[in-house]
Amino acid sequence: MCLAAPAKQTSTKAARSGGAAYTSGSAKILGAVDSKAPFSGDRLFAVLDSVGGTGTWMEWDVNGVGDPSLMEVLDPMLKSDNKPEMVWVIVERQSPLVAVLLQKGRGEVIIFYELKNLDAKPMALEINKVLSPDVVFRDYEQISETEFVHRDKSNLKVVVTPKTIHFTYAMKGEEPLKMPTNFSSMTFVEKESVLRDFEDYFKYEYSLMLRAFIQSTRAVFNWQPWHWYLKEWNGKFMMSRAELEAILTRGIAPDSFTLFKAKTAQGETITLRTNGNGFSELIVSRP
Repeated sequence: MCLAAPAKQTSTKAARSGGAAYTSGSAKILGAVDSKAPFSGDRLFAVLDSVGGTGTWMEWDVNGVGDPSLMEVLDPMLKSDNKPEMVWVIVERQSPLVAVLLQKGRGEVIIFYELKNLDAKPMALEINKVLSPDVVFRDYEQISETEFVHRDKSNLKVVVTPKTIHFTYAMKGEEPLKMPTNFSSMTFVEKESVLRDFEDYFKYEYSLMLRAFIQSTRAVFNWQPWHWYLKEWNGKFMMSRAELEAILTRGIAPDSFTLFKAKTAQGETITLRTNGNGFSELIVSRP
């Protein structure tokens, strides 16, 4: 893999844990959980869930854009002999929460930090030049030369060709999205209500797609998982209200609704879409 060099930061707060230098920078250390032996998978996620509550932990990618406030915490560790084994972030709270897993003696320790914010400036979306299946599809099982299936969700699949990466996710039993047949004749207030309902629905569908596709893989894009949720990052790629209003005015549901579509500087296209009936997909196409 091609590893991006972390941004250089300075800090006035420094300490050591298990032989690894660490710093809080402008972050607040909330506490740590030690284990005399490496954490089992069940205990690891039990600890994370006990601290993170109902939020979703997103894995930090060393190849992705570095938020300066987060890199203040991680830089000293990345430069030490005891580099973080894994790093997770939760944003569904007043202040972002960070969990760093480090080796400590024969065991491990998870240190929790609270950041003031995640402060990276929006950057153009890119696909990493080197994609290793062992890294990207770590949570998937390869069942053929081109197809991978998620180990915990058999309805989440990926087909890889030299020109495309095609993720699909199917939820059976979903109620099909119902299109109003009289939208064009509604009053302004009625139209606003319908538009808000559809926008909320697609916002929820978009978040499900991010969890299924973006957060189940590693090191595909330069954006960190949380950047995909931020309006200042995704705004110009999302379905606009004008596009949604035009669809509602026609009164006929298209085969699929394109919720996100971006083109990289290298000519690659990234598309997230749903059919409004439990089926969604992410298509990455190379020129």
